[in-house]
Amino acid sequence: MSTTGTTHTLVVEEGKAGQRVDLFIGEALGLSRAKLKKLFESGAVKVDGRAAKKGLLVAAGQRLTVVVPEERREVVPEPEAALAVLHEDEVLVFVDKPAGRPSHPLQPGETGTVANALVARHPECAEASEDEREGGLCHRLDIETSGVMVAARTREAWTAVREAFGGREVDKRYWALVTGPLADEGEIDLPLRHHPRHPDRVEPALDGGEGARDAHSEFRVLERSGEYSLVEVRIFTGVLHQVRAHLAAVGAPLVGDTLYGGREEPGLGRFFLHAKALGLTHPVTKQRVHVESPLPRELLEVLERHALPVPSGAPRP
Repeated sequence: MSTTGTTHTLVVEEGKAGQRVDLFIGEALGLSRAKLKKLFESGAVKVDGRAAKKGLLVAAGQRLTVVVPEERREVVPEPEAALAVLHEDEVLVFVDKPAGRPSHPLQPGETGTVANALVARHPECAEASEDEREGGLCHRLDIETSGVMVAARTREAWTAVREAFGGREVDKRYWALVTGPLADEGEIDLPLRHHPRHPDRVEPALDGGEGARDAHSEFRVLERSGEYSLVEVRIFTGVLHQVRAHLAAVGAPLVGDTLYGGREEPGLGRFFLHAKALGLTHPVTKQRVHVESPLPRELLEVLERHALPVPSGAPRP
């Protein structure tokens, strides 16, 4: 917690008289028990100008002041954390995200993310993004998705790349292993929305409506072996779970992606989805930059188990 914060002034109404002060404040400000405990311990809660204890019962007309500190939003640097850099220059850093690692922290003090490792090596990245927790990252990948990500080292570069993502100017290509019938190539133009009963997934929104977001993908099959197909997917939009939901919607869910009906793969503790390449216009040189990430070992081993040739340019384990 920082030393600065927001001061809230509350007056106890007749209907709240006799309530415990901590419950009264928690209800009025929407604070968790853990945060309330810290506020009382630090003396940040005063009733009629005097520090209060959380068991106090409030009376009608009493005036309460609560100073809620601002939470630190910056990323905690982790210099010991591994970080594979694919390409870097004076304003951009392309990194190779492993499966199982979040892109950036969601909570203050959280560690173990790509952003933690990134700002340890490039502290300026923390100042590049509008939200310091993003550590300069210009986009995010699902925790179980591996592959190339781009971060900016200046606010100008971050803004330019973010605008390029929003303007569908970034070439984003994924490799996915799927099962089920699938044409050699095709286009999926299918809006998606959050599932009303399952907030951790999305579903097709054929009729549009509230919450529907445009989602446009193209795919081509790289290799086939029996029921399995290695597919390259290019996405033009950036909707949550877009590749996973689109392929599942056309009857070809990702191997290992049980959330969307994918077939389990023994020995693979993730789903088979890899952000293979990013292409964008460099914000300074204005030249086109193309960066690729090699398939990680665990995915190469899956291809070999199913007798799928490794596409040209991908190293074997």
